[in-house]
Amino acid sequence: MNFSEVFKHTNQQCRVSPNGKYLATCVQYRLVIRDVNTLQILQLYTCLDQVDHIEWSSDSVLILCAMYKRGLVQVWSLKQPDWHCKIDEGSIGLLSSRWSPDGRHILNTTEFHLRITVWSLCNKSVSYIKYPKACEKGMDFSADGRYMALAERRDCKDWISVFVCNGWVLLRHFETDTQDLAGLQWSPNGCVLAVQDSCLEYKVLLYSLDGRLLSTYSAYDWSLGIKGLTWSPSSQFLAIGSYDQKVRILNHITWKKIVEFDHPATINNSKAVVYREVDKRLVVPLDYNRNSSDFSTQSKYEICQMPVQVPTVDPDPDRANPKVGVSSLAFSSNNRYLATKNDNMPNCVWVWDVQCAGLQAVLEQVSAVRCFAWDPKRPRLALCTGSNKLYLWSTAGCVSVKVPVEGFFQVQSLQWHCSGDVLLLLGKAQLCLCYMET
Repeated sequence: MNFSEVFKHTNQQCRVSPNGKYLATCVQYRLVIRDVNTLQILQLYTCLDQVDHIEWSSDSVLILCAMYKRGLVQVWSLKQPDWHCKIDEGSIGLLSSRWSPDGRHILNTTEFHLRITVWSLCNKSVSYIKYPKACEKGMDFSADGRYMALAERRDCKDWISVFVCNGWVLLRHFETDTQDLAGLQWSPNGCVLAVQDSCLEYKVLLYSLDGRLLSTYSAYDWSLGIKGLTWSPSSQFLAIGSYDQKVRILNHITWKKIVEFDHPATINNSKAVVYREVDKRLVVPLDYNRNSSDFSTQSKYEICQMPVQVPTVDPDPDRANPKVGVSSLAFSSNNRYLATKNDNMPNCVWVWDVQCAGLQAVLEQVSAVRCFAWDPKRPRLALCTGSNKLYLWSTAGCVSVKVPVEGFFQVQSLQWHCSGDVLLLLGKAQLCLCYMET
C-alpha cells in the first residue's frame, strides 16, 4: 500500500468522478479538482458560499455544488472552465439537489417537499413534479438511467409515480399498500421496485415496472419494522435488516425467504473465524539522553477460540431510534458475501457466505465501526472505526494498517475508487488516498 499526503476538505464533500479520473473536494467555498493519479490541481472554482453537497454528472464533465442555506446551485464544466451555471430557487428554499442519469438535468427538492423542480441544461426549460413524499429514500433511478421512481403523498395515502427520464413522461402512477412509506429502491436490473413501510410496520412490497404488485413479505406482526434494505448486484437476492437483530434474504423467483441470519451474543460456530483487534502500547524513545519516551499503539488481529462472547450494548428504551437491529448491509461484487452491522453490537462487522448460507467471519474491533464498504471488483471489505487505522478483510484473512501521515488523522469514512485499486480515506477535515498494490 502507498498513501498520499493529506488534503483539506469541508463537510465530507469529496467525490471521485464516475470515470475514475478526477477527485473533487470542497474547502469552504472553493471547489478543487485534482487528477486521481498525480493529485495535481486541474481546476479551481470559487462558489458563492460554503458548499453543502457536490455531485458529478454521469459523464464526468459537469459537477454541481449545492448551497442549501442560500437556495443556490452552481454547475461547473471541466471541458469549458469559463462556462458556469447558477440556479436560484429563491424564497421557496432548497432541501436537496441531484443529477438525473443523463447528466444534463438537475432535480431540486424545495423546502417542506412542496415540489421537485427539474432544470434542463440543454434547452433551459423548467418543469415541476408535485406532491413528493417527505422521506429520506423517496426517489430512485434505475441503474440503466431510463426510469425514475418517486414516492408521493396524496389525500393521506402513499402513491408511486414512475417517470421516463427521457422527456420526464409519466409512465405509471399507482397507490401502494403502505401505512407510511419509508423508502423505495430499484433492483440493479431495473425490473423490480422494492418498497418498505414505516419502522413500525414490517412490510416489503415488490412491484414490477408497470405497477403490478408481485409479492408482499412480512416476517412478523408486532410493531417493529425494517431497518435496512439492500439488493445483491445480480438482483437475485434482497437482504432485509430488522430490529429483531436478524437478516432475512429473499430470492427473486418466489420472493420467499431462503435464509435467515441471526447475530447471537455467543458465537459457537466451528466454520466461522472470529478476528479480534488487539491494541498494544509501544514505548517510543524520544530523547535517549533524558530517557524520555512517548506512547503509541499498534494493533493486530488475533483469531479467537470458540465459543466467543460478542460485546453488546443495551439500548436506552427512553430514547428515540434505539441502537438495536441491523441497519447496515452490503453485498460483495460477486454476490457471494454479505456484510452486516448490528447496532447493539457496534464494534463488530459480520461477514456471511450467502452461497453456503452460513457465517464466514466476524471482525471485532476495539472501537465502534463507523463505515464499511466492499471493493467494487474483488471480494475484499474495507472498514474504519474513527482511529488512524484502515482495516481490510478478505478470504485470506484480516489486516490492520496505520495511516502513515503526520499529525492526528482519524478515518471517519471511506470510499472505493471504481477500479478497486484506490481507497479514499476521509477524516474530519482532511483526506488522503490509499493506493492498493495489485
